[in-house]
Amino acid sequence: MQKDELIQMHTLLCQIKNHLQSTGVVNGDSFVEYENLGISPVHVHRSKGDHKRAIFLLGKELAQFASRGELSGPALVSSRFAALAANRERVAARL
Repeated sequence: MQKDELIQMHTLLCQIKNHLQSTGVVNGDSFVEYENLGISPVHVHRSKGDHKRAIFLLGKELAQFASRGELSGPALVSSRFAALAANRERVAARL
């Protein structure tokens, strides 16, 4: 991947992080490891490796968040089963 592509990916992940923080979905204490790295997408003078490391840290921390919340596989399966059960109850009530 080229450096400019890495910076674009870094920017996208930062936008996701900032959105989650601004909407209060995650608290300010999340992403500590990334913040301690001290690199942001606007630091275009930093090396390609620095941006890769930042992408990996952001990706790891976003994945950890997703696995704890309602976005996890078991949570999605659970909500789908609940929706199917509710739909089945509506069908049964009509009969």
